Amino acid sequence: MFNSGLTNLVPDILGGHKQGKIKGTVVLMTKKVLDFNNLNLNVGINLGLGVAGSVLDGLRQFLGGAVSLQLISAQNADPGNGLGKLGKAASLEGFVMTLPTLLEGQSAFSVQFDYTHDFGVPGAFVIRNNLLTEFYLVSLTLDDIPNHGSVHFVCNSWIYPANRYRSDRIFFANKAYVPSKTPPALAKYREQELITLRGDGFAELQEHDRVYDYATYNDLGWPDFNKNLARPTLGGSSEYPYPRRGRTSRPPSKSDPNTESRLLPAVQNFDIYVPRDERFGHLKLSDFLTYFLKSISQDLRPLLESAFNFLSNEFNSFDEVRELYEGGFQLPQDVLKNISQRMPIPMLKELFRTDGEQALRFPTPKVIKENKSGWMTDAEFARETLAGVNPGVIRALQEFPPKSTLDIRVYGDQTSKITKEQLEQNMGGVTVDEAIQCRRLFILDHHDAFMPYLRKINETSKKAYATRTILFLKEDGTLKPLAIELSLPHPDGDECGFISRVVLPADQGVEATIWLLAKAYVTVNDSGYHQLVSHWLQTHAVIEPFIIAANRQLSVLHPIHKLLYPHFRDTMNINALARQALINADGIIELSFLPGQYSIEMSSKVYKNWVFPDQALPNDLIKRGMAVEDSECPYGLRLVIEDYPFAVDGLEIWAAINTWVHDYVHCYYDSNEDVQQDSELQAWWTEIVEVGHGDLKDQPWWFKMQTRAELIEACTIIIWTSSALHAAVNFGQYPYGGYIVNRPTLSRRLLPEEGTPEYEELKKNPEKALLKTITPKLQTLVDLSVIEILSRHASDEVYLGTRDNPNWTSDVKPLEAFKKFGKKLEEIEKKLIERNNTETLRNRIGPVNMHYTLLYPTSEEGLTCRGIPNSISI
Repeated sequence: MFNSGLTNLVPDILGGHKQGKIKGTVVLMTKKVLDFNNLNLNVGINLGLGVAGSVLDGLRQFLGGAVSLQLISAQNADPGNGLGKLGKAASLEGFVMTLPTLLEGQSAFSVQFDYTHDFGVPGAFVIRNNLLTEFYLVSLTLDDIPNHGSVHFVCNSWIYPANRYRSDRIFFANKAYVPSKTPPALAKYREQELITLRGDGFAELQEHDRVYDYATYNDLGWPDFNKNLARPTLGGSSEYPYPRRGRTSRPPSKSDPNTESRLLPAVQNFDIYVPRDERFGHLKLSDFLTYFLKSISQDLRPLLESAFNFLSNEFNSFDEVRELYEGGFQLPQDVLKNISQRMPIPMLKELFRTDGEQALRFPTPKVIKENKSGWMTDAEFARETLAGVNPGVIRALQEFPPKSTLDIRVYGDQTSKITKEQLEQNMGGVTVDEAIQCRRLFILDHHDAFMPYLRKINETSKKAYATRTILFLKEDGTLKPLAIELSLPHPDGDECGFISRVVLPADQGVEATIWLLAKAYVTVNDSGYHQLVSHWLQTHAVIEPFIIAANRQLSVLHPIHKLLYPHFRDTMNINALARQALINADGIIELSFLPGQYSIEMSSKVYKNWVFPDQALPNDLIKRGMAVEDSECPYGLRLVIEDYPFAVDGLEIWAAINTWVHDYVHCYYDSNEDVQQDSELQAWWTEIVEVGHGDLKDQPWWFKMQTRAELIEACTIIIWTSSALHAAVNFGQYPYGGYIVNRPTLSRRLLPEEGTPEYEELKKNPEKALLKTITPKLQTLVDLSVIEILSRHASDEVYLGTRDNPNWTSDVKPLEAFKKFGKKLEEIEKKLIERNNTETLRNRIGPVNMHYTLLYPTSEEGLTCRGIPNSISI
């Protein structure tokens, strides 16, 4: 191992300055290591520890001037141009074989820079790649700068051959500055880098580009292939408002100039443009996601569809559904052979398990691991509204009967037809008025979101209701459902309102089966709303404009950029993959979920009422009537349902994030005036409001970004949404929904009428009747294949309260505050574990014997149903 530090310090005869060498270490990863096709060969190999000679031969290409670096002074500028003084170019010299901090796939090289005392402290460096291919630059560390110590440059960026760039690639040291406090020698470099990242808004974007720009969601349809695959543009209109996505610069479709053309299925790896540094650049499970989505949509789905042309697409019993996990799903040998050929076995095992030649087999979902029938109970149905995968929709009922927000001129009177008498049958003597006064009545309302689409949905093979579910808070702190209203558009026209049937709980006879079916219709709606709104819209889609604006307007030197950067990792890439294979026309979501071709359009209607400040957990709970302000309670809130696991755990996490952001912001902003005078910060916020979320720019609720309090609240919301909220609605998808009967995604029959064959089947074989109504085999297999991989944690996931590089900043106070944040999260996790062992908190475990763990901060790799990653990274 080389010796670090300044060596050979001798007088410079010409300039009279002492000169010498500064030694440093460059860490990088080769393209080959990060290439998907080579991952199986490279996983587990640490390139710094005695690797094979062939690998070392590949690394030798970086030596001998192939990669050069030049330091830039942060203290002394060139008088001719005002730019920081540029040092002499230095090349990588040799391998560093024993660096203890190297991670999988990383390689370290030594480098020496000429140095004179009048150069000062380096604040940036330029790097030139003279190779023919790109590599991933992780970091540069300089040791023992005279009178300063070490300098760290955290890079995490792809470096392409120099001839691909219009200007040299530059990286800054890990110290943060608001714009007005930037060292003058670095100011112009800072400005130029932002100009590069913004692009010109017109040029065709190439793989190596790092340009961040905006576009509407006009890339989901495929009218060139089939006119039935046309979809409306989301964003840019009052009819279909939507957050903006990243621009790809693909040309318009031939048949519709307003629709962006799509990648052809033959394109390998879903090569969708995102700024190069937004692509997965680390060894993690989500690196496989591109491959899996492509394989599922282009290989597995067609094979299954062809198989089910000859096989029954119906489950006949709950036992047959459980065979997916216990014995395996039987498919014809030729289909299994095709699957194994198109999806190589090591990759296939990550998706689902096989027993070799007989069947596909999925992991057993947690919801049926301990109790196979607990999901059927009213207690579990109600508990999952508080502690399931979609716990942020239930609200307190504050008026009776429940009313609608749909336009009465278009949809008529949509006021609920549930009566007080129907509810009070099961309220133990408590009246509806008393229960509302005491906040003991709650509603899971999927009426307004679905009613406008029901007429269209029910013209297809899918059949559904708009639903309202009323629940009652019992003395023991648990909920029980009182009634479910199943509604359909009025047969005489939308303007005439609706017709409905109110179903009440029953545990015997055909009424019990009808009640079970009613709960299934509710869960189908909840599954669709969860996937399209709670998950996709309210985490993935709404965050992307913040990412784009941050990279366009906040320099990497900016303290807020450093604060938010880890919470943006992989999100643009994951969203691009979703647009290609999940939420696109005829994609996996349209195939597997009730709204079908209206799926993303429906989320646009919900976005009309999206309010950024209400994304703060305390505000959300108050708005839904699930909490009231109370200064004597923790966090200033009193929960209406004391044992509300998502809210109880969430408030702990929210408060920890808020404290961390408060401490961090106060390190850099001494007053509100500092916020107002921060030019980059103001440009960032203006662009978010007027462009990124421009369809809502005239709403009065936007922060004006004039105070530290507004900045703290905004950053807390962004971090909460990207980390904890996404974890709460994502990583339980397979543990709860992997058993399709618990969370069906489709309904295909309405309630049978008495006297029909379907009604007789309902009486004779309730299981078969239910299974004929909900998600069939093909859609189940596709859905499970996707949510199983989406519910997994990567091997190198970075969790809340941690960073992938301890040298992310050199500023002492933020480091101290971040350490405090990490310790607080450790304390919270211990507290959450204790809560889950408290028997009186019945909503934390329920009949299925499944603890609420989704907001535990940490996790191991895999399908764990816990852990809060920093970002929406899968």
